[in-house]
Amino acid sequence: MIAQEQIPTVLEHPVYDTEGKKIGDAKHVFLDDATGRPEWVTVKTGMFGTNESFVPIKDASVVSDHLEVPYSKDRVKGAPHVDVDGGGHLDASEEQRLYEYYGIAWDEAWQRANEPGDRGWARGDGDGTAGAAGTAGLAGAAGTAGTAGLAGAAGTAGTAGTAGMPGTDDTAAPLGDAMTRSEERMHVGTEEVETGHVRLRKYVVTEEVQQTVPVRHEEVRVVREPITDANRDEALSGPEISEAEHEVTLHEERPVVETRAVPVERVRLETDEVTEEETVTGQVRKERIEIEGEDTGVARDPGDGLGR
Repeated sequence: MIAQEQIPTVLEHPVYDTEGKKIGDAKHVFLDDATGRPEWVTVKTGMFGTNESFVPIKDASVVSDHLEVPYSKDRVKGAPHVDVDGGGHLDASEEQRLYEYYGIAWDEAWQRANEPGDRGWARGDGDGTAGAAGTAGLAGAAGTAGTAGLAGAAGTAGTAGTAGMPGTDDTAAPLGDAMTRSEERMHVGTEEVETGHVRLRKYVVTEEVQQTVPVRHEEVRVVREPITDANRDEALSGPEISEAEHEVTLHEERPVVETRAVPVERVRLETDEVTEEETVTGQVRKERIEIEGEDTGVARDPGDGLGR
């Protein structure tokens, strides 16, 4: 468990799970009104930190500049949703749901001692007393010192947090003769997600191919030669009158087709990283300071953040 003085080290710092994976950033710490000890921490999860999940801080530990909790990232992200902006209260039924989700026994004696209070917001560094029946207060993130925040259902004032946003108590007084005005700043990040799969697949197709090739063949023609002194002996070598036959074998070429597989190219997939500009829209809260009372004649700077 962390101590109150460690809350500034936790707020707006990373929260890691049991496997060393980052879950998100710590946003709020809820305090027990009766004991003043930190009991819950909310973690901003999801794309751009749009979700806020509750995690028990009892067995958490501060390591270097981050908080480690004994739960997996998926377990934390799946925790029951509680609207921390809906008045700043974590009532008994909501807390019981969270205890059951994380497998923590709901102590009947503890429950009787704290009913019917709520878990409310306690912001700032003030020394407000604990609510008589409230169960917890919230230390807000990244703000200036404020006074005690909202009380539990039957308490008088929530337990003071450490460094946090100013409390919502209408009776809160400024420190000394000055107020510090705070505002939220939007921080936009990116996360890598899968958008699809691309694969190479090879298959066989059959195509008709035409190619012209020359072929040769033999043809017969009759050649008649007159009897001359050169061929007289050969012409008179046979009988004078007789029957005879002479046969000639003819030849021709025919096309023969065969196929051979030869490599022609190599194909592979590569990815190119393309950077594009995208505009995101979010909401941030700003504090405004009003001057009440008679006009003092003090000139106002339009950029001073004072309400009119």
